[in-house]
Amino acid sequence: NRLDLRDRLVFTIGGGDARDFDDAVSLDILDDGAYYLGVHIADVCEYVKEGSYLDKEAFVRGTSVYIPDRVIPMLPFELSNGICSLNPDVNRQTLSVFMKIDKNGEVTFDKLSKSVIRSKERLTYNVVADLLENPTPKLINKYSHILPTLQKMDELAKILRKRREERGSINFDFPEAQILVNEDGEPTDIFTYERRISHKMIEEFMLVCNETVAELAFWAELPFVYRVHEPPTLEKTLEFNRFLSNFGYGLKGKLDKDTPIHPKAFAMVQEKIKGTPEETMISTYMLRSLMKAEYKPENLGHFGLSAKYYCHFTSPIRRYPDLIIHRILKKYIEGLEITGFYPEVKKASENSSLTEREAELCQRDVEDLLKTAFMSSKIGECL
Repeated sequence: NRLDLRDRLVFTIGGGDARDFDDAVSLDILDDGAYYLGVHIADVCEYVKEGSYLDKEAFVRGTSVYIPDRVIPMLPFELSNGICSLNPDVNRQTLSVFMKIDKNGEVTFDKLSKSVIRSKERLTYNVVADLLENPTPKLINKYSHILPTLQKMDELAKILRKRREERGSINFDFPEAQILVNEDGEPTDIFTYERRISHKMIEEFMLVCNETVAELAFWAELPFVYRVHEPPTLEKTLEFNRFLSNFGYGLKGKLDKDTPIHPKAFAMVQEKIKGTPEETMISTYMLRSLMKAEYKPENLGHFGLSAKYYCHFTSPIRRYPDLIIHRILKKYIEGLEITGFYPEVKKASENSSLTEREAELCQRDVEDLLKTAFMSSKIGECL
């Protein structure tokens, strides 16, 4: 009872050192010129059964933790890197979301299906970026079967990003440090992680998929785990506005308790400070002025994305909310009774919010420790 997509041009795009692939993509152009985007996510709950020891341990962990020299996985590597990973040239069970998107970026949900895919390529972000930005004859020849699709995907991603920015989505593209370590776990180099055109393309596809699934669940009145980002408090907003005034900027709009601020006011500030010496300082202060995103069983919208509906659906290998969402959606697809799930999604929401914060603190502490260890050998040196 699965949609057979094994003959379709479906492929993964990920980091060069990635071992677990939970999302693949496909794209067709319809007769009316619209884009038909498919996002295919590993059907992890086919192997992690509800109430099993695997499920209970995944719930406790809540998320995989990624630090420079290792991964502490939510699921055993036999699953995350094996049967659940969408490796090339092997059959894999997935949940597929299909969306029709017009030239203005308007999205129409088409279908959600249990499916089976056979990924045609395991592409890396760098290869895709090189193909789109500066292709060599050797690269073009090697990927000639996939290049036209990638070019159309790039076209679609730009349309989606433009639409998202126009509605007021806030983009925080802070430079991220990438730390290289040796076999003994000692830092050997630190450099800025480069976010290229390919990263942004996959990001847009995952965002639109997450929004589409959340909207489907809302109108179907399913018990669900939403990814919620509430508006900032009036106090925090006024405080940030006072800070902005020191640089000659200000938030547009009336700031009072009766007039909720729109995320576009923050996005407009981002546009004004782009490329200025104070950009990083103001962006950091802005981020601290906003609420922390959380998981909740109620749909309260996502302020930062300026989205009415949002969830995490695309990474069930490494996040528990995605896993329980898949479980609910599969019951919905199969027409099965979905009762008694509200306590489960409430528990999952609370626990996943907690484990996410713990993972972030762990990652930050490890990175700070490695940066300190790296710089300790540079004491006395001048740049």
